[in-house]
Amino acid sequence: MRHLLAVLTLALPVASAAIAAERVFDLTIAHGRLTAGEDTIRVKQGDNIVLRWHSDWPIVLHLHGYEIETRVMPGAVAETRFEARATGRFPVHVHGGQARSESVLVYLEVYPE
Repeated sequence: MRHLLAVLTLALPVASAAIAAERVFDLTIAHGRLTAGEDTIRVKQGDNIVLRWHSDWPIVLHLHGYEIETRVMPGAVAETRFEARATGRFPVHVHGGQARSESVLVYLEVYPE
């Protein structure tokens, strides 16, 4: 019985990682703004997040709180991939391009499991 408990205890972290949801969001930016959709992306802690960016202008996006920067070029898809570990509300700022400096493009809200 102890052996079975030991095996289950070791397997639980692997099992929970395997069932973490991958959440994919396709986001298009035109003239420094999102073309459609919400101004807030809502996910759960532990989700694997993929933000697929398309833009009409070269820009750099900065996800505050996670300190991730993504360079987006016209005609190409750029991806921001990460695990949503920290909970809270985090802005994605636009650096450069047609938007005014440091404008908030969208917010990421991460809710506890």
